[in-house]
Amino acid sequence: MQRVLTAFSVPALAIIVGGCVGASGQPRHVQGSCGEVHGGQVCTFATLTGRDDVVEVGAIVPLAAIERAPADAEMKWPPQANAVLQLPAEAAAATGLQLLTVFWEPHGHPPGPYMTPHFDFHFYNIPQTAVDAIDCKDLRKPATLAPGYILPDEDIPGLGKLVGICVPTMGMHSLSEREFTSTETFSGTMVLGYYQEAPIFIEPMIAKAKLMERKTFELEIPAGAGGGTVKYPERFRAEYDAGTDSYRFVFSGFARAATN
Repeated sequence: MQRVLTAFSVPALAIIVGGCVGASGQPRHVQGSCGEVHGGQVCTFATLTGRDDVVEVGAIVPLAAIERAPADAEMKWPPQANAVLQLPAEAAAATGLQLLTVFWEPHGHPPGPYMTPHFDFHFYNIPQTAVDAIDCKDLRKPATLAPGYILPDEDIPGLGKLVGICVPTMGMHSLSEREFTSTETFSGTMVLGYYQEAPIFIEPMIAKAKLMERKTFELEIPAGAGGGTVKYPERFRAEYDAGTDSYRFVFSGFARAATN
């Protein structure tokens, strides 16, 4: 609770809390939890209309958390998150998204296009206890994937074959096939996560260089994302605010029901 209360003094959150109490019919902004990443406070939020109609889910990411990311870090397996943050209860109830984990990859990771410093922002539709329990011993893959996406196996030196690029305490990673086979270094992409054949996260994976441009951008979310009772968003937008020197990561378009 202290982290949540402290966050109200963080300038980067002014755009959220400023409209928290509005006139009837106006959007209602609710805050989740906050955590320190490289000296910056990353905080989650949701925007609602009416009593429980969630129209936005996301996080405020200050540039301080990006700029101060160390150029090197000790390699740990499984990787350890820089922050684990709860999304507002309203977001979890309406969409299924309930947890955000933040990872800094100072040297990138295989395969080739992703061997550049970048951040992983995993938005999970399962609780932290379930995420922590992922050991990648279940090798089953989902029967269907989003159009244009693949779930490859990857040989990692020193670790062996990662089936479905499964990482313990993360899950399997489904990637754009076009991007996966590209010879160009990526700048930003949307990763879809699975475990035990079910969708468990949606992940904006973004190069540090792109975030340092301090420009608003969007990442495409494939139409087949999600599954079961989870509602995945249709759109992702990273809105840069020069006044607070921060990004507002926004998922929206939750009307589309998951069907696969």
